[in-house]
Amino acid sequence: MKSILVLFVVIVLNCNASSDVEKAFEENEIIPGSLPLKVSPKKFLNVVYPSGATVRLGNDLAPDDVGSVPKVTWNAEEGAKYTLLFIDLDAPSRKYPCIGAFRHWLVVNIPGNDVQKGEEVVTYRGSAPTMSSGYHRYVFLVFKQCNGTIEYNETFDSNAFEYRAKTSTPELVNKYRLGDPVFGNFYIAKNEFRND
Repeated sequence: MKSILVLFVVIVLNCNASSDVEKAFEENEIIPGSLPLKVSPKKFLNVVYPSGATVRLGNDLAPDDVGSVPKVTWNAEEGAKYTLLFIDLDAPSRKYPCIGAFRHWLVVNIPGNDVQKGEEVVTYRGSAPTMSSGYHRYVFLVFKQCNGTIEYNETFDSNAFEYRAKTSTPELVNKYRLGDPVFGNFYIAKNEFRND
């Protein structure tokens, strides 16, 4: 009886976490809204930075706390490969996002949830919103690769601004047949003097 109760609690918590992810993406005008994808991710993506900062569906994080590569984990299907995309939707500002989505990180062909064993196409770059541009939404998405291994054949220079700017997530999804995002999370950050 006790194990049935524990199972019920786990199922209820997972259902609530799922609806919380979708609700947070909708309320923050990510999907639908700034990111033209058909559906929001339904599952929570764990993102923890070496600084101890943890991403929690729209919490406010300081740019200094997110400068290093985070540990990103999810409940992967056995034998599946995934793509991890991390973008700033609001570059240079939420009011005028003319260069968003800005690619901060892209890893493809991740076996399970072992990000280090994937192919890093775009090296990690921490949040760097321009001074007084307000809050930016920094979004992590994980897609299950529908056709196994991706042959990523685009030229990319991680140091060049133009290769990171104006990322079309729908084009990326369509070209590499990624399907809908399965896992997601996001935080907000701004570059202004803080009183805390």
